[in-house]
Amino acid sequence: MLSTPTKARAAAALGLTAVLVVGPAPAAFAADPDSHHTSAAAIDGVDYSTWRRDVAAVIDQARPYVEKRSENAGREKQAIVLDIDNSSLETDFHPFWELPTPAIPEVRELVADAHERGVKIFFVTARPGIIYSLTDWNLKQAGYPVDGLYVRSLPDLFAEVSAYKTEKRAEIEAKGYTIIANIGNNTTDIVGGHAERAFKLPDYGGKLS
Repeated sequence: MLSTPTKARAAAALGLTAVLVVGPAPAAFAADPDSHHTSAAAIDGVDYSTWRRDVAAVIDQARPYVEKRSENAGREKQAIVLDIDNSSLETDFHPFWELPTPAIPEVRELVADAHERGVKIFFVTARPGIIYSLTDWNLKQAGYPVDGLYVRSLPDLFAEVSAYKTEKRAEIEAKGYTIIANIGNNTTDIVGGHAERAFKLPDYGGKLS
């Protein structure tokens, strides 16, 4: 568990990273820090309730496949790969300075059930390595099993995100895993193969990170 001073430093690092990567928080978001769903997503016109319904619809499609496929988890090394922001955590719907960022319940339930059947859970994110520890802590605090976490090193920051994520899935396969499902909300999360099935969560034309 992170101590209070460590959490404060981690939050500062996350805030700096958010500013560097996506720019400063919109004024309306910064002016209303206590409203959990008055967020960057809401300012872009993405309604929280609609988003949750749309996510649930995709997970409802994924669940029968994952449940059936993971019946073989005891006989082969299986894995699920997930993106993090708005795919596993409610990033754009939650102030970045409030930690931990909560899980998307439907996604967490899906992967937790698969993990109980023996499927390993890997996260491949475009987040930079400077917040690896914070990200690992947040995922675990949010209730996710974490068998592996891949973040971008300095050279990766200059590569195409889709190429980086494809490379990491290939690395997971090289360890002997069959990736039965790859889940993400942006096209860059799921193109490039190295997964039996890909499930795309909504990003509303790139409005969600």
